[in-house]
Amino acid sequence: MNLTYRNVPSWLIMLTDLMVTALSLVLSYLVRFNFDIPQVELDPLPQIFALMLLVKWGAFAVARTHSGLLRYTSTHDAGRIVSANIAALVAFFLTNLVSWYGFSYFLIPTSIIIIEFFITTLFMILFRLVSKVAYMQMQQGRSEKQTVVVFGAGEAGIIAKNALQRDVTIRSEIAAFFDDDPGKVGKKLEGINILGTNALDRFFETHPVDLMIMAVQRINAEKKQRVIDVCLNRNIRVLAVPPVNQWINGELSFRQLKRVKIEDLLERDEIKIDEHHIRRDLLDATVLITGAAGSIGSEIARQVLRYPVARVVMLDNAETPLHRLELECEALKGIPPFQVVVADVRDSARMQRVFEQYRPTLVYHAAAYKHVPMMERFPSEAVAVNVAGTRVVADLAVDYGCRKFIMISSDKAVNPTNVMGATKRLAEIYTQSLNPATSTSFITTRFGNVLGSNGSVIPLFRKQIEEGGPITVTHPDITRYFMTIPEACRLVLEAGSFGKGGEIFVFDMGESVKIADLARKMVKLYGLEMGRDIQMVFTGLRPGEKLYEELLNMAENTLPTHHPKIMIGRVREYPCDEVKSQISNIVNLAATTNEMTLVKAIKQMIPEFISQNSRFEALDD
Repeated sequence: MNLTYRNVPSWLIMLTDLMVTALSLVLSYLVRFNFDIPQVELDPLPQIFALMLLVKWGAFAVARTHSGLLRYTSTHDAGRIVSANIAALVAFFLTNLVSWYGFSYFLIPTSIIIIEFFITTLFMILFRLVSKVAYMQMQQGRSEKQTVVVFGAGEAGIIAKNALQRDVTIRSEIAAFFDDDPGKVGKKLEGINILGTNALDRFFETHPVDLMIMAVQRINAEKKQRVIDVCLNRNIRVLAVPPVNQWINGELSFRQLKRVKIEDLLERDEIKIDEHHIRRDLLDATVLITGAAGSIGSEIARQVLRYPVARVVMLDNAETPLHRLELECEALKGIPPFQVVVADVRDSARMQRVFEQYRPTLVYHAAAYKHVPMMERFPSEAVAVNVAGTRVVADLAVDYGCRKFIMISSDKAVNPTNVMGATKRLAEIYTQSLNPATSTSFITTRFGNVLGSNGSVIPLFRKQIEEGGPITVTHPDITRYFMTIPEACRLVLEAGSFGKGGEIFVFDMGESVKIADLARKMVKLYGLEMGRDIQMVFTGLRPGEKLYEELLNMAENTLPTHHPKIMIGRVREYPCDEVKSQISNIVNLAATTNEMTLVKAIKQMIPEFISQNSRFEALDD
């Protein structure tokens, strides 16, 4: 029988346990009588053997000591063995009492009962441990040995090392610990050298390493990226220890180690915001969030619910993701009251009923169509949602005396090359023009792509890699700015809290990232090699897409604010009456005329709107 692949039958385990019992009984007599058993003790031995095996069989059957898988023997199995043998021990003592009072002699010598208990218990546990170790050795013997280094010489590092060594499917050798704590560098941890971070390159040059385990939860983002980049450049796989609250039953196993995600390589150090100022701005406010089921809207909702607001109204026309958000919020404890509303920002009558019912103090307007190629095909829909929808919500904010209206805009509104960006710019212009003429403060926040948002390139690449490729990139030189969703939303709350009205706040997006390089890094994070395991295909720029995106128009400049990550864009101001007239004309064209006439009217209002890779390029001639 091949014990490596098949489970040992439970009857065979029971038989083995009974054989161990018989052997233990013989050893007990030999030990008790110094290997010279008197004849008087040998005569009743057959009856004692029969009684002991019968009692032990019953105890083992009740405790189910034979039901466990030998290769997964644990302390729970050892506990069942001890319990079964204690039960048998008690039964033998009771048998001796009956024997003494009935026949004036002990059937089994008391010393034999005690010695047999310890020997049987020990041998049964040893049998299982030996079987487990043998299985682990056979399993590891078939796998190729891996050389592993652990980044982080703390408690998490030791736990990760132990989890790796417990896994029977992997043969591994921990070659070194790395840590940036000068107090640990140069010392040993469980006999393994601790090296400094600056020794990574030198170590990898002389030691072939297969895997690095990141066993630190708090690490400078730049340092984390540098360490992972060094590993990826040498085709070293990187896994990370998840937070403790994600460990199963409070224990870490090798299978729980997470593959490092591309988001980890693009993240920056946590942005500090003025919690006190935001808290004061949101105190007792009724907050309406449009587009609440989207990536940005839902995160704004999560963050706003952390503050002492009177109520949060989460509005969207996408029922399924809105329902998921509602279930998520219902699971939270100690949060302010909230309400989800299924409604379309284009429906002015429905939106008026929402404002009438809830009387919002603050509005975060995140509802928009954002997919560039799709809106290039359907410009009327882009105008209906991004322009007319914004006008509906903004006008109602004025009519119902909202204190602030914070609009979520996009870097694609700067020098737009597509309909989506142009409609977002129209929405910016409309809300800005209302600011001087009303008591509502209209504030615009403008930022680039957010990591992991609906429709972003990262989920697409992840899906393509998991399906075996190819990875599709539009152009070898295309670049984009990236920011995490929580980071962007923290800055939205910060900008909204100190905005006076009329500003366009521009966020520091860091360095732009070449999309092709992003794809290559994602492939490496999966332990694959571009060109061998998976291919990259350049498909050409999509309609309305441009190679580089800016956060400010060339004619604009910026002013600093109290926050180093937030600037104020100085932009042209438009007269309110003129803007209302032009916007009304464009909205009417979207409902009544052909698309070329519609886009031509948008270009007349936004002269910097120059189409790229689009059928609307003909209008620029």
